Amino acid sequence: MRYGHFDDDSREYVITRPDTPVPWINYLGTDGYFGIISNTAGGYSWHRDARLRRLTRYRYNNVPGDCGGRYLYLRDDRTGVYWSPSWQPTRTGLDDYECRHGLSYTTISSAKAGIRARTLYFVPQGETLEVWRLTLTNERARPADISVFSSVEFALWDAQDDTTNFQRNYSTGEVEVDGGVIYHKTEYRERRDHFAYFACSEPLAGFDTQREAFLGPYRGFDSPQAVELGRASGSIAHGWAPYGAHHVRVTLEPGATKEVIFLLGYWENPRAAKFAAPGVINKALVRPVIERWLRPQAVAAAFDSLKASWAGLLGVLRVDTPDADTNRMVNIWNAYQCLVTFNMSRSVSSFETGISRGMGFRDSCQDLLGSVQLAPERARERIIDLASTQFANGGAYHQYQPLTKTGNDAIGSGFNDDPLWLVLGVAAYLKETGDFSVLDQEIPFSDEGAASLYGHLERSLRYTLDRIGPHGLPLIGRADWNDCLNLNCFSQTPGESFQTTQNIPGGVAESVFIAGLFTLAARELAAIAAAHGRGEDADSYRADAEKMAAVVAEHGWDGEWFLRAYDHFGNPVGSARDTEGQIFAEPQGICVMGGIGLANGTEADASLATRTLTSVRERLATPHGIMLLQPAFASYRVELGEISSYPPGYKENGSVFCHTNPWLMIASAMVGDGDAAFDYYKRINPSAREPISELHRCEPYVYAQMIAGRDAPTHGEAKNSWLTGTAAWNLVAITQWILGIRPELAGLRVEPVLPAHWAGYTATRRFRGATYEITVRRASAGGYLAVDGQRVHGTLVPLAAPGSSVRVDAVLPSR
Repeated sequence: MRYGHFDDDSREYVITRPDTPVPWINYLGTDGYFGIISNTAGGYSWHRDARLRRLTRYRYNNVPGDCGGRYLYLRDDRTGVYWSPSWQPTRTGLDDYECRHGLSYTTISSAKAGIRARTLYFVPQGETLEVWRLTLTNERARPADISVFSSVEFALWDAQDDTTNFQRNYSTGEVEVDGGVIYHKTEYRERRDHFAYFACSEPLAGFDTQREAFLGPYRGFDSPQAVELGRASGSIAHGWAPYGAHHVRVTLEPGATKEVIFLLGYWENPRAAKFAAPGVINKALVRPVIERWLRPQAVAAAFDSLKASWAGLLGVLRVDTPDADTNRMVNIWNAYQCLVTFNMSRSVSSFETGISRGMGFRDSCQDLLGSVQLAPERARERIIDLASTQFANGGAYHQYQPLTKTGNDAIGSGFNDDPLWLVLGVAAYLKETGDFSVLDQEIPFSDEGAASLYGHLERSLRYTLDRIGPHGLPLIGRADWNDCLNLNCFSQTPGESFQTTQNIPGGVAESVFIAGLFTLAARELAAIAAAHGRGEDADSYRADAEKMAAVVAEHGWDGEWFLRAYDHFGNPVGSARDTEGQIFAEPQGICVMGGIGLANGTEADASLATRTLTSVRERLATPHGIMLLQPAFASYRVELGEISSYPPGYKENGSVFCHTNPWLMIASAMVGDGDAAFDYYKRINPSAREPISELHRCEPYVYAQMIAGRDAPTHGEAKNSWLTGTAAWNLVAITQWILGIRPELAGLRVEPVLPAHWAGYTATRRFRGATYEITVRRASAGGYLAVDGQRVHGTLVPLAAPGSSVRVDAVLPSR
């Protein structure tokens, strides 16, 4: 069943019925001010930090779901009938409905009883506000008198405190109303210099700023008393729940159209200029901003600019392949999701509240892989932020808050894979930009001292080498990439955190996954060192990589696949000798990506890669993707931790954990198996899964973190969409390894590994200031690469001068 369709020309997903299986959301904002918005106008907004600068309130896990949002109400003042043009929250039947999620904007349109409404929601670039542009049209044969009510529920800034500290919060709420603008100023008179505002372009018939006055006692958003009565009360909030509601009366002649603009914004005054009078907000700086964005011409120009900006960003890579789902995801939605994920890390979505998680260290490093080509300047800044959360010993805070950019003590450190991901993120940046100057930038450690970025990378590798177990494999610490594999925790206390509780000392738990990641990172740093004129370092890092690869081949190989780990007592995890959890996906992908077991490696057994990938296909592949492990754990295994606390088939206990699937795509491409690589790509491609939306449930335009595995009764159902490393890694897998357009330090490599049924494809890639027009085709003769008509040796396209256009022809031998 489909709930909508793709409009590729407009770069929009069109939802044609409001009752999607779960809220299908989009993101507003591109830099400092953000919001999530669902297909029925649910969601909330924040400035920079979804916990510490929350503007509006939202209720997760509410009944009914998706509760709280950017709500508008329309009331026919001649009949008293009212409805929501976004369907929610009144859920009144509409004559027609359409939601268009675009790139950083959403439009919701509907009609009822001859009144058509269309609301555009977006954040003008560079501004700390959002625009709601409501357009009303009277399609009746007679005049219409319509009341428009707007509605937002203000949060008291710190979202954690807002949802818990009621003994204080019920007494702190404050507002001002000036010139029809509602200013939310809770705590402004003390330690805050910022406030929120809610403005309207039309003269007001009334307003409310106290929630109960607008909704009425014992009422919800679905039946506000003010809307039912057709008048607001002019309430001023003193404590309790500050609210923002405007009342506008509109008379429309037959066929007439009226535009009403609402602004929800954030403003921060200089501390020395906070007040215009005792207790009164100084509005001198924000007033011109409000006046500007209430003008229709400014709104229209900003919206056009936003769309043009996204068109330019997506022009970095355009492909035309034989597969429509591939084209749609590469050209539009996967790239868009990568930038959203870059902005949010894993902090705020329909599944993440914005409270408990900041910017993840490993998460953000991996997000760079899919966004560096779209936002290189911001990627450079992010790298510096991440390196600043490292410790002098090379370890790192697992998370940091985006507002303060300081490490999150509540989560701490000790996740032993974290530092290695910084190497991969920096490598991606250097390959894309060639900006080696960043390596010499001095960056402080979070505890003491400072070093160049290159020095930080050195310590990232040293951190692993300083923590080696009895088999010569890296110690796992609290966990490696899989935060739910807690081999030193042994938790038996309900509610205790597996990730932060005190680990039992004296264990020898080792990670084969980290060993594979270390091998990959060491090879990357060796290439960086060589290109940076540090030949001796490069030789040393290559030797480290080869040594670790040999250890994995000897102690990390189980006979047909790579082990996952050794537990606290030195027993293998992920072995054929186990009855459950015999094979895990993560090491099969990452070890091959690190070059372990490849024919061009130095290991004695060069068939390890092909053998382990055969095991993956036989044991882990399902029609809905590759499962994380098999067989799933049927009971709690205290020595393994959180992984076995999930029911079989969900999350880390045997789901299709989509993040790891691209590693197997890449590994398959590395051994030359284009059919397998593309097959795995299609299995979890959201666009390809659109026809089974009633099963998949999540949005068909973005990747989800997980899809229920074979052991689950809901096999094929997705959860935790949008904010997942799946986005970056899938873009890397399809563009760099299957399509084979791969940035490298020395230039752009064009080395496709295509499925056999493809005759070829074309692409345009902007790279370091030049434009590469790429044509890939099959021929009966042997393959070759030609640049501007001249054959070159190998598959690396020499760097072209900025501003130039280069024609690249890649001819593949027919199969």
